[in-house]
Amino acid sequence: MTTNNEGFDALKEQPFVSHLLELRDRLLRAVIAVGVIFASLFYFSNDIYQLVAGPLMAHLPEGSSMIATEVASPFLTPFKLTLMSSIFIGMPFILYQLWSFIAPGLYKHEKRLMIPLVASSALLFYIGVLFAYFVVFPLVFAFMASTTPEGVVMATDIAKYLDFVLSLFFAFGIAFEVPIATIILVSMGMTTPESLVQKRPYIIVGAFCIGMLLTPPDVISQTLLALPMWVLFEIGVFFSRMVKRDKERREQVADRDDDSSADDASNDTPEKSGPAAAAPAFVSDPAFDMDDQPLDPERFRPMTEQELEDEFDAVVDEFDALEAEEEAGGDLGESDDEGMYDEVIEEKLRRVQELRDQNEQVKARGLLYEILGEAGPEQAKVARNILDQLDEDY
Repeated sequence: MTTNNEGFDALKEQPFVSHLLELRDRLLRAVIAVGVIFASLFYFSNDIYQLVAGPLMAHLPEGSSMIATEVASPFLTPFKLTLMSSIFIGMPFILYQLWSFIAPGLYKHEKRLMIPLVASSALLFYIGVLFAYFVVFPLVFAFMASTTPEGVVMATDIAKYLDFVLSLFFAFGIAFEVPIATIILVSMGMTTPESLVQKRPYIIVGAFCIGMLLTPPDVISQTLLALPMWVLFEIGVFFSRMVKRDKERREQVADRDDDSSADDASNDTPEKSGPAAAAPAFVSDPAFDMDDQPLDPERFRPMTEQELEDEFDAVVDEFDALEAEEEAGGDLGESDDEGMYDEVIEEKLRRVQELRDQNEQVKARGLLYEILGEAGPEQAKVARNILDQLDEDY
């Protein structure tokens, strides 16, 4: 009988080097995309900086302006802002490359969860940045301009201002990811929506502490960061309840499938008919059968020299006959064995179809994996097609 490892090759994991090559290609595409965006925006770098500096310029005292205290600041600061803007604009493409790298290793229900999480995380980050620019910056800079002591000219360094706004952009963008973090924690089983609701007072206090650490030392920006985090936490708890219900439903379906599989196994009869019975799992030797009958001394009597010679001659004659059959075009009974095992595989495929009709997806999938390890190329192809159909149905 010839062996076929095509089924095992289909289930074999890719080597580590292939994963590194795939990761390199994805990172290279992301870098190229950011480079193309940067090259198209670099000519407008000064205009981009003026746009970002608009909230501060609107509240500077009359006759005052921003300054550059370092020699290379007039060039490096707009350059740095343009590079960060290129990454910001190219973030959807970067996230797509990341998704393309990890998606082949996920199940279908995990993909259904990850796709909205990745898309909503990018959207929430953008919303956090826009919230900081249009809501927080005007209030913060108006407060700072109104509290400037007399005799002090408010002239902000362009490099210091860029570091300030980038830190606020990053802080508000990350803060707006609270619903995503909440949903991921609940889906991983690290916490529950009920536990999060019980800890709500501590989370509110923690939001204000985070606002104090990530924002300038003023109450306005701290409050404007803490309140959205609180609201987004409540939104995350609401959606995490939906994720938990979906997870419990899938676990109940899996438990029912396991219980039905156990019941079917207990109801199976030892007698089997058909082609599957033609391939016994074990071959027993009557010489080693245990029974209650007394031992027969003649059964274990040593053979005489003549009997040994006769046995040896019989083996040699049988071997010569097999060689003659092979020279005449025979296959030593291999075709019969292959035909027998082909019938066994066909019977298993018919059993898979019956399990699918009975909605026994788990048992059908296990039997298909068994077929992949035993079947020939054509039958393995049929088994893989059925597996793909099961994945689509799931």
